[in-house]
Amino acid sequence: MIVHHERMLRFMPVGDSMTIGSAGEHTWRHRLWQHLRETYGGPFALVGPRETLYDQATGTPTSYEYADPGFPRAHLAGWGEGWLHMTPLIGDAVRSCRADVLLVALGLIDLGFYTNAEQTAENARAFVAAARAAKPRVRMVVLPVIPNIRAEQDADFAAQVTRFNELLAKAVADLDEPRSPLLLASPPLPYDINLDTYDGTHPNASGEHKIAAAFADAIYQAWDVGEPYQDM
Repeated sequence: MIVHHERMLRFMPVGDSMTIGSAGEHTWRHRLWQHLRETYGGPFALVGPRETLYDQATGTPTSYEYADPGFPRAHLAGWGEGWLHMTPLIGDAVRSCRADVLLVALGLIDLGFYTNAEQTAENARAFVAAARAAKPRVRMVVLPVIPNIRAEQDADFAAQVTRFNELLAKAVADLDEPRSPLLLASPPLPYDINLDTYDGTHPNASGEHKIAAAFADAIYQAWDVGEPYQDM
């Protein structure tokens, strides 16, 4: 059953390469938008200060058109960016785009190149504080880090991913509050990097659906937004 709502809900996807996507990909953002169009009875938008995809051939953002010209392309995501990079940007982004719900998928880049699990968790806490300073009633859904091919080949890196996800769960439990709910989405399961990615990290079509489902199911279970996710 579709429940009708009058107020516009403004979702901001925040993430790294798996969120921005590259030329030729649909992205999980597009899959979630399709799902909400079919199941959410009120007005909504995807918002953010950026609209580009990433061109892997040139290593630069690109404004290539999506397959669906009606897709709202806005987001706050960047290839090779993590909590470290997004935390200084999130306050202005929330204010300027009037975001109601942040859909956050970050951490793999941080752990891979910049910060250890503890430092990354501290940046996640700073991100939450900055978002709330900009909008005290902002809602947030955070996805745990999905281990990639490096985690299969590098035991130390795999341990950092596991440790960070533990610290992220603790941060969410510590920081959740009724005025500004903070949710930890369930990791997309089953998620097989051999079947759900095209290179061991970045999602293919099935991976996009599974990431979209993780966010969709979280907002449905917590706030009765939309319905449980089904592949379109």
